[in-house]
Amino acid sequence: MAKKAFFMKRLNDHIQYLKKMDVALKGEEDFSGSTHKNCKLGQWLYDEGLTEVGAMENSKAKEVFESLLGPHEQFHILGNEALDKKLAGDEAGAQAIFTQLHVLSNTLTNKLLDLDGMN
Repeated sequence: MAKKAFFMKRLNDHIQYLKKMDVALKGEEDFSGSTHKNCKLGQWLYDEGLTEVGAMENSKAKEVFESLLGPHEQFHILGNEALDKKLAGDEAGAQAIFTQLHVLSNTLTNKLLDLDGMN
C-alpha cells in the first residue's frame, strides 16, 4: 500500500512542472518541456504507478489512476504547443494555451487528491 504522502509527492512534481512552464512562457528561464512519459509524474504513471495503485484496497483507485492518463498526455501536448508559440513570438497564443493548461492541471490535481483520499 502506498504511503500517505505519496500522492502529494506526485502532485508536487506536477505543480513544479507547471511552474517551470509559467517561468518559461514569461521569458524568465529556458525550459524545453517534455513528453508525457518523461516528466516525473509521467515516469511514475507509466512505470510503478499502476502497480502501486493496484495494491490499494479501494476498488475505484485503478479507475481514477487510468483517468489521469489522457489529461496528463494532453497537458504535455498543449504545454509543448505553448512553448513553440512563445519561441515563434506568439505571446497571446502561448498565454491562451497556458490558460488551458491550468484547466487540465486542476483536473490532474483533483484526481491525485482523490487517489490520496483513497489511500
